[in-house]
Amino acid sequence: MYDFCMENLSKKVYQMFIMGAEGVDFEKEINLKSALNKGLGGVIFFTRNILSVEQTRDFINKIKSNSKNYPFLAIDEEGGRVERTENIFGGKKFLSAKYATEKGEDFLKFQTEEISNLLNSMGFNLNFAPCVDVNTNPNNPIIGERAFSSSVDEVIKYGKIVTETYLKNNIIPCLKHFPGHGDADADSHKVLPVLDMSLDEMEKYHIKPFKEINSPMIMVAHLHCKAFDSDVIPSSLSKNVLLYLKNKIGFDGLIISDDMVMGGVVNGANPVESAIKAIKAGVNILLYRFSDDETLNIVEEVIKEAKKDSLLADCVEYSYNKILKLKSDFFTLCKQM
Repeated sequence: MYDFCMENLSKKVYQMFIMGAEGVDFEKEINLKSALNKGLGGVIFFTRNILSVEQTRDFINKIKSNSKNYPFLAIDEEGGRVERTENIFGGKKFLSAKYATEKGEDFLKFQTEEISNLLNSMGFNLNFAPCVDVNTNPNNPIIGERAFSSSVDEVIKYGKIVTETYLKNNIIPCLKHFPGHGDADADSHKVLPVLDMSLDEMEKYHIKPFKEINSPMIMVAHLHCKAFDSDVIPSSLSKNVLLYLKNKIGFDGLIISDDMVMGGVVNGANPVESAIKAIKAGVNILLYRFSDDETLNIVEEVIKEAKKDSLLADCVEYSYNKILKLKSDFFTLCKQM
């Protein structure tokens, strides 16, 4: 049904994007349908898109039938305050990472199994979890209870449990937010947080979980890390950060950006230039919460630039092949189980 051998540059660029739907009715998603027809790599769902299990399953089935390639069907379902299924249950059903781990390893594994079953029942195949940030700053406005712990060893232990449980249940897990959002004192949804610590300190506390936990995907944060860059640049656009992830840590999976409409990457920047910088730095998938005209225009402008810029075109080709490799391996495996 799905073609894993697309050759068109436009389709290869579209495959590198995951976009959000605007509402709950696929038939009204004109821009999303257009992007899927051009090869869009996946769709992310938010609370605004999920009214019931049946409605979401129907929406996802229509996305699949309108896709040129088997799509990533993604969600942020951490539990606690980052949970997109609250409309289904009339309130929070799952505990955040902090409170789930306080109930013990067995409870954490059981809850992750429950989340997996729910996501499978609706048709999701990718969850942007677990959050393996080490919550070393008690004044952190965005991590807090989303972290398993302020102890790096506990984050690694519990992060492994969640990651392995998702994989066992045919859900792709995504570790976040590299190189570690736990010590930030600002919200990257609004501004670009600055981390002023040595590389040794970052490696000891914040990078270690990403090195120790095996996952097919890692999300890179919008942070300015002085240990990597003297110039102010989000880590999501930083060659130094992403080369470190690939070469120093040896990560060979897919690298996805955090939402590219967040203040930490948007403020004062040209969105097309930011997308191109991210791709050239080593990001394989760009995440956008919308599929509006502006988002589609970003993709089209990247395509135009890739036709003129051989380095950009090479990065697209590399990412495209990595994306299809994971999709081919993972979704074929799921069908066999």
